[in-house]
Amino acid sequence: MPGAGHPGLAWLAGSRAGTAWLEDLPRLVAECAEEWSLTLGAPYPYAHTALSLPAVRADGSLAVLKVGFPDRESQYEADALARWGGEGAVRLLSRDQRRHALLLERCVPGTPLTDAGPDEALEVLAGLVERLAVPAGPPFTTLEEEAAGWAERLPTNWERAGRPCSWELVDAALAHLSGLGATQGAMVLVHQDLHSGNVLASGRERWLVIDPKPLVGELEFTVSPIVRDAALGHRPELVTARLDRLVGALGLDAERARGWALAQAVAWGFDGSGAARTNLDVASWLISPER
Repeated sequence: MPGAGHPGLAWLAGSRAGTAWLEDLPRLVAECAEEWSLTLGAPYPYAHTALSLPAVRADGSLAVLKVGFPDRESQYEADALARWGGEGAVRLLSRDQRRHALLLERCVPGTPLTDAGPDEALEVLAGLVERLAVPAGPPFTTLEEEAAGWAERLPTNWERAGRPCSWELVDAALAHLSGLGATQGAMVLVHQDLHSGNVLASGRERWLVIDPKPLVGELEFTVSPIVRDAALGHRPELVTARLDRLVGALGLDAERARGWALAQAVAWGFDGSGAARTNLDVASWLISPER
Protein backbone atom coordinates (compact mmCIF):
# COMPACT_ATOMS: atom_id res chain seq x y z
CA MET A 1 0.00 0.00 0.00
CA PRO A 2 1.45 3.43 -0.97
CA GLY A 3 3.06 5.30 1.92
CA ALA A 4 2.85 2.57 4.54
CA GLY A 5 6.61 2.80 5.08
CA HIS A 6 7.11 6.52 4.40
CA PRO A 7 10.41 7.57 6.04
CA GLY A 8 8.96 10.88 7.21
CA LEU A 9 6.53 9.00 9.43
CA ALA A 10 9.11 6.62 10.91
CA TRP A 11 9.44 8.66 14.13
CA LEU A 12 5.88 7.69 15.04
CA ALA A 13 7.05 4.14 15.63
CA GLY A 14 8.60 5.41 18.87
CA SER A 15 5.25 5.36 20.63
CA ARG A 16 2.58 2.72 21.05
CA ALA A 17 -0.10 5.00 19.57
CA GLY A 18 2.12 5.88 16.63
CA THR A 19 2.98 2.26 15.91
CA ALA A 20 -0.70 1.30 15.98
CA TRP A 21 -1.55 4.11 13.57
CA LEU A 22 1.24 3.18 11.16
CA GLU A 23 0.02 -0.40 11.12
CA ASP A 24 -3.50 0.82 10.42
CA LEU A 25 -2.51 3.36 7.77
CA PRO A 26 -2.79 1.10 4.70
CA ARG A 27 -6.35 0.18 5.67
CA LEU A 28 -7.30 3.81 6.29
CA VAL A 29 -5.94 4.91 2.90
CA ALA A 30 -7.71 2.08 1.11
CA GLU A 31 -11.03 2.80 2.82
CA CYS A 32 -10.81 6.51 2.00
CA ALA A 33 -10.01 5.75 -1.63
CA GLU A 34 -13.06 3.52 -1.83
CA GLU A 35 -15.37 5.90 0.03
CA TRP A 36 -14.47 8.87 -2.15
CA SER A 37 -13.91 6.91 -5.39
CA LEU A 38 -10.29 7.98 -5.74
CA THR A 39 -7.43 6.84 -7.92
CA LEU A 40 -4.29 7.48 -5.89
CA GLY A 41 -0.73 8.26 -6.91
CA ALA A 42 2.52 7.86 -5.00
CA PRO A 43 2.69 9.78 -1.70
CA TYR A 44 4.21 13.25 -1.67
CA PRO A 45 7.83 13.29 -0.45
CA TYR A 46 7.17 15.31 2.69
CA ALA A 47 5.40 13.70 5.62
CA HIS A 48 5.60 14.20 9.36
CA THR A 49 2.24 13.66 11.07
CA ALA A 50 0.17 12.84 7.99
CA LEU A 51 0.40 10.99 4.70
CA SER A 52 -0.69 12.99 1.64
CA LEU A 53 -1.28 11.46 -1.77
CA PRO A 54 -2.33 12.96 -5.11
CA ALA A 55 -5.77 11.73 -6.10
CA VAL A 56 -8.08 11.80 -9.08
CA ARG A 57 -11.81 11.78 -8.36
CA ALA A 58 -14.40 9.84 -10.31
CA ASP A 59 -15.29 12.96 -12.34
CA GLY A 60 -11.63 13.44 -13.32
CA SER A 61 -10.98 16.40 -11.02
CA LEU A 62 -7.73 16.56 -9.08
CA ALA A 63 -7.52 16.35 -5.31
CA VAL A 64 -5.24 15.39 -2.42
CA LEU A 65 -6.02 12.70 0.15
CA LYS A 66 -4.52 13.49 3.54
CA VAL A 67 -4.69 10.90 6.33
CA GLY A 68 -3.32 12.18 9.60
CA PHE A 69 -2.10 10.84 12.90
CA PRO A 70 -4.47 12.23 15.54
CA ASP A 71 -2.56 15.07 17.18
CA ARG A 72 -3.46 18.20 19.10
CA GLU A 73 -2.03 20.83 16.74
CA SER A 74 -3.87 19.54 13.65
CA GLN A 75 -7.09 18.66 15.47
CA TYR A 76 -9.09 21.48 13.88
CA GLU A 77 -7.39 21.64 10.49
CA ALA A 78 -10.59 20.84 8.60
CA ASP A 79 -12.55 23.41 10.61
CA ALA A 80 -10.01 26.11 9.73
CA LEU A 81 -10.13 25.28 6.03
CA ALA A 82 -13.94 25.30 6.14
CA ARG A 83 -13.92 28.68 7.90
CA TRP A 84 -11.61 30.18 5.25
CA GLY A 85 -13.79 28.74 2.50
CA GLY A 86 -11.03 28.70 -0.10
CA GLU A 87 -10.13 32.37 0.42
CA GLY A 88 -6.33 32.27 0.46
CA ALA A 89 -6.26 28.58 1.42
CA VAL A 90 -6.92 25.25 -0.25
CA ARG A 91 -10.56 24.19 -0.31
CA LEU A 92 -11.81 21.40 1.91
CA LEU A 93 -13.71 19.03 -0.38
CA SER A 94 -14.69 16.41 2.19
CA ARG A 95 -13.70 15.05 5.59
CA ASP A 96 -13.86 11.78 7.47
CA GLN A 97 -13.50 12.50 11.16
CA ARG A 98 -13.38 8.85 12.21
CA ARG A 99 -10.38 8.16 9.97
CA HIS A 100 -8.81 11.60 10.49
CA ALA A 101 -8.85 12.01 6.72
CA LEU A 102 -9.32 15.06 4.50
CA LEU A 103 -10.00 15.38 0.79
CA LEU A 104 -8.46 18.63 -0.35
CA GLU A 105 -8.16 20.81 -3.43
CA ARG A 106 -4.91 20.07 -5.26
CA CYS A 107 -2.63 23.00 -6.04
CA VAL A 108 -1.29 22.95 -9.58
CA PRO A 109 1.60 23.38 -10.26
CA GLY A 110 2.08 23.15 -6.49
CA THR A 111 5.55 24.70 -6.25
CA PRO A 112 6.27 26.20 -2.82
CA LEU A 113 6.40 29.93 -2.20
CA THR A 114 9.98 29.38 -1.01
CA ASP A 115 11.01 29.15 -4.67
CA ALA A 116 9.80 32.70 -5.35
CA GLY A 117 12.65 34.21 -3.32
CA PRO A 118 12.65 35.98 0.07
CA ASP A 119 11.31 39.39 -1.02
CA GLU A 120 8.29 38.10 -2.93
CA ALA A 121 7.65 35.40 -0.34
CA LEU A 122 7.54 37.92 2.48
CA GLU A 123 5.13 40.17 0.57
CA VAL A 124 2.84 37.23 -0.20
CA LEU A 125 2.94 35.97 3.37
CA ALA A 126 2.05 39.39 4.78
CA GLY A 127 -0.96 39.52 2.49
CA LEU A 128 -2.05 36.04 3.50
CA VAL A 129 -1.80 36.90 7.18
CA GLU A 130 -4.40 39.62 6.66
CA ARG A 131 -6.69 37.47 4.52
CA LEU A 132 -6.69 34.54 6.93
CA ALA A 133 -7.30 36.72 10.01
CA VAL A 134 -11.05 36.15 10.16
CA PRO A 135 -13.12 36.24 13.37
CA ALA A 136 -13.44 32.80 14.96
CA GLY A 137 -14.43 31.09 18.19
CA PRO A 138 -15.13 27.45 19.09
CA PRO A 139 -14.08 24.76 18.38
CA PHE A 140 -10.60 26.21 17.97
CA THR A 141 -8.02 26.16 20.75
CA THR A 142 -7.17 29.65 21.97
CA LEU A 143 -3.66 31.02 21.85
CA GLU A 144 -3.88 31.67 25.59
CA GLU A 145 -4.58 27.97 26.23
CA GLU A 146 -1.78 26.89 23.89
CA ALA A 147 0.68 29.31 25.49
CA ALA A 148 -0.17 27.96 28.95
CA GLY A 149 0.54 24.44 27.72
CA TRP A 150 3.89 25.48 26.27
CA ALA A 151 4.85 27.14 29.55
CA GLU A 152 3.91 24.05 31.53
CA ARG A 153 5.91 21.69 29.32
CA LEU A 154 9.00 23.82 28.62
CA PRO A 155 11.10 23.09 31.76
CA THR A 156 10.57 19.32 31.54
CA ASN A 157 11.17 19.20 27.79
CA TRP A 158 14.32 21.27 28.21
CA GLU A 159 15.73 18.72 30.67
CA ARG A 160 14.65 15.71 28.57
CA ALA A 161 16.23 17.19 25.44
CA GLY A 162 19.57 17.53 27.24
CA ARG A 163 19.38 21.28 27.95
CA PRO A 164 19.85 22.25 24.28
CA CYS A 165 19.95 26.00 25.00
CA SER A 166 20.65 28.29 27.90
CA TRP A 167 18.12 28.54 30.72
CA GLU A 168 18.14 32.29 30.04
CA LEU A 169 16.42 31.62 26.73
CA VAL A 170 13.82 29.33 28.31
CA ASP A 171 13.23 31.88 31.07
CA ALA A 172 12.70 34.64 28.50
CA ALA A 173 10.14 32.50 26.68
CA LEU A 174 8.33 31.75 29.94
CA ALA A 175 8.20 35.45 30.78
CA HIS A 176 6.63 36.29 27.42
CA LEU A 177 4.16 33.41 27.65
CA SER A 178 2.97 34.48 31.09
CA GLY A 179 2.58 38.12 30.06
CA LEU A 180 1.18 37.90 26.54
CA GLY A 181 -1.51 35.22 26.70
CA ALA A 182 -3.98 37.05 28.90
CA THR A 183 -3.46 40.53 27.43
CA GLN A 184 -4.21 40.01 23.74
CA GLY A 185 -6.03 42.28 21.36
CA ALA A 186 -8.73 41.24 18.89
CA MET A 187 -9.08 37.48 18.46
CA VAL A 188 -8.83 36.08 14.93
CA LEU A 189 -8.13 32.71 13.33
CA VAL A 190 -4.36 32.25 12.99
CA HIS A 191 -2.19 29.66 11.22
CA GLN A 192 0.60 28.95 13.67
CA ASP A 193 2.80 27.29 11.02
CA LEU A 194 2.44 29.81 8.18
CA HIS A 195 5.84 29.63 6.50
CA SER A 196 6.87 29.72 2.85
CA GLY A 197 6.85 25.93 2.51
CA ASN A 198 3.17 25.82 3.49
CA VAL A 199 2.10 28.10 0.62
CA LEU A 200 1.80 26.54 -2.83
CA ALA A 201 1.38 27.91 -6.36
CA SER A 202 -2.11 27.32 -7.73
CA GLY A 203 -4.20 27.97 -10.79
CA ARG A 204 -7.28 29.17 -8.90
CA GLU A 205 -5.29 31.76 -6.95
CA ARG A 206 -1.63 32.45 -7.44
CA TRP A 207 -0.78 31.20 -3.93
CA LEU A 208 -2.77 29.06 -1.49
CA VAL A 209 -2.07 28.09 2.11
CA ILE A 210 -1.96 24.45 3.20
CA ASP A 211 -1.52 22.50 6.43
CA PRO A 212 -3.06 24.84 9.01
CA LYS A 213 -2.41 24.31 12.68
CA PRO A 214 -5.09 26.74 13.77
CA LEU A 215 -5.49 28.78 16.91
CA VAL A 216 -7.61 31.77 17.86
CA GLY A 217 -5.40 34.63 18.99
CA GLU A 218 -4.12 38.10 18.24
CA LEU A 219 -2.60 39.04 14.90
CA GLU A 220 0.82 39.73 16.45
CA PHE A 221 1.29 36.01 16.95
CA THR A 222 0.74 35.07 13.30
CA VAL A 223 4.08 36.46 12.13
CA SER A 224 6.04 34.08 14.40
CA PRO A 225 6.52 31.24 11.88
CA ILE A 226 7.41 33.73 9.15
CA VAL A 227 10.05 35.40 11.31
CA ARG A 228 11.73 32.05 11.98
CA ASP A 229 11.37 30.73 8.39
CA ALA A 230 14.96 29.63 7.69
CA ALA A 231 14.19 29.27 3.98
CA LEU A 232 13.89 33.07 3.80
CA GLY A 233 17.37 33.54 5.25
CA HIS A 234 18.90 32.38 8.50
CA ARG A 235 21.01 35.19 9.89
CA PRO A 236 20.30 37.58 12.79
CA GLU A 237 19.93 40.66 10.61
CA LEU A 238 17.53 38.85 8.24
CA VAL A 239 15.36 37.60 11.10
CA THR A 240 15.02 41.04 12.65
CA ALA A 241 14.48 42.62 9.22
CA ARG A 242 11.58 40.21 8.56
CA LEU A 243 10.06 41.07 11.91
CA ASP A 244 10.39 44.82 11.26
CA ARG A 245 8.91 44.53 7.77
CA LEU A 246 5.93 42.48 8.92
CA VAL A 247 5.26 44.76 11.88
CA GLY A 248 5.27 47.78 9.59
CA ALA A 249 3.19 46.21 6.83
CA LEU A 250 0.54 44.88 9.20
CA GLY A 251 0.51 47.69 11.76
CA LEU A 252 1.43 45.43 14.66
CA ASP A 253 2.73 46.06 18.16
CA ALA A 254 6.44 45.39 17.64
CA GLU A 255 7.27 44.14 21.12
CA ARG A 256 4.30 41.79 21.30
CA ALA A 257 5.17 40.37 17.89
CA ARG A 258 8.79 39.89 18.97
CA GLY A 259 7.71 38.27 22.24
CA TRP A 260 5.43 35.78 20.52
CA ALA A 261 8.06 34.95 17.91
CA LEU A 262 10.67 34.28 20.59
CA ALA A 263 8.28 32.25 22.74
CA GLN A 264 7.04 30.00 19.94
CA ALA A 265 10.57 29.48 18.61
CA VAL A 266 11.58 28.14 22.02
CA ALA A 267 8.37 26.14 22.50
CA TRP A 268 8.91 24.51 19.11
CA GLY A 269 12.68 24.37 19.63
CA PHE A 270 12.81 21.07 21.51
CA ASP A 271 10.77 18.26 22.93
CA GLY A 272 11.57 15.17 24.92
CA SER A 273 13.59 13.64 22.09
CA GLY A 274 15.67 16.39 20.48
CA ALA A 275 16.07 19.99 19.40
CA ALA A 276 15.37 22.13 16.35
CA ARG A 277 18.53 24.21 16.27
CA THR A 278 17.32 26.80 13.75
CA ASN A 279 14.37 27.68 16.00
CA LEU A 280 16.67 28.14 18.97
CA ASP A 281 18.99 30.30 16.87
CA VAL A 282 16.07 32.59 16.06
CA ALA A 283 15.01 32.82 19.69
CA SER A 284 18.56 33.74 20.75
CA TRP A 285 18.68 36.48 18.08
CA LEU A 286 15.35 37.90 19.27
CA ILE A 287 16.07 37.92 23.00
CA SER A 288 18.22 41.06 22.70
CA PRO A 289 17.59 42.36 19.19
CA GLU A 290 20.08 44.82 17.73
CA ARG A 291 18.33 47.81 16.19
